[in-house]
Amino acid sequence: MDYYEIWCDLVDTRRDVELARNVEAYLGALRDAGKIAGYRMARCKFGFNQPGLGEFHITVMAETLAQLDEAFREVSPREGEIQALHAKVYSMVTNFKSALYRDFPDASRRVERPGGEGTGVPNREDGDWGPRPIPLNRDRGLQA
Repeated sequence: MDYYEIWCDLVDTRRDVELARNVEAYLGALRDAGKIAGYRMARCKFGFNQPGLGEFHITVMAETLAQLDEAFREVSPREGEIQALHAKVYSMVTNFKSALYRDFPDASRRVERPGGEGTGVPNREDGDWGPRPIPLNRDRGLQA
């Protein structure tokens, strides 16, 4: 999974619920059209966030970079219904920052635990790609 991370602030802080509705309309339409896998929106709590990052954090999830690229192609012509929904979001925000992250480890990176057991990456005999819990010892941290 790839994650397009967005941080921003509101131009008019009284319009927070309107921003949430506009994000739902815009990213919900992209999700429903299969252009993204999903999204979530969060707001910093009690003002606790990193300096320079916005009050709002939006994560756009894509199965692949190709899917994310398709979403950008859908929006980039700056016309049509999707663009109108996009404009309602970007016209409300300022201090935009973004980043691209991926699940790790993923299919391109196999990590082994001591003793040879995989850590939730492909090529597992049981076909399960999910993470395996690593026991936590409260006194000494992660256990091998």
